[in-house]
Amino acid sequence: MLIPLASILARLIDLLVAFVILIGLMVYFRAGISPGILLVPLLLFLLAALALGLGMWTSAVNVKYRDVGLALPVFIQLWMFVSPVVYPLTLVPQQWRLLYSLNPLVGIIEGFRAALFGKSFNWQALAISAIVTAVLLVYAGYAFKSREKTFADII
Repeated sequence: MLIPLASILARLIDLLVAFVILIGLMVYFRAGISPGILLVPLLLFLLAALALGLGMWTSAVNVKYRDVGLALPVFIQLWMFVSPVVYPLTLVPQQWRLLYSLNPLVGIIEGFRAALFGKSFNWQALAISAIVTAVLLVYAGYAFKSREKTFADII
């Protein structure tokens, strides 16, 4: 479990450096820094937990099924397009938003957008993201631990 965690911690350090630069640029250009920015550590924690859960699960599955490593970049690219990275959640029709919020990145990305740009938080999407992330993290930990005994035999 330390290998996926080490990879995530290395990327978090990169993200923190970029975030410090972003805050410096926001101050320099006098962009309003809202009080919602205090929730960024919580959002970073959620993002790291989601990455750890996905990393543990995919690494455990990849040991047995090598094709997962080949399909994963395609899956991640498709996931970017079904997440509100370049478009806001408000573009999704109202009747589909609850189902769309089951994508754990929806609440996290919208939370970052709200924290950095002073918009109102979508607490429902954020709560759904937290619940899905927690369930995924617990399941991934269980799946990783149950398959860990056979890693050396398969590799």
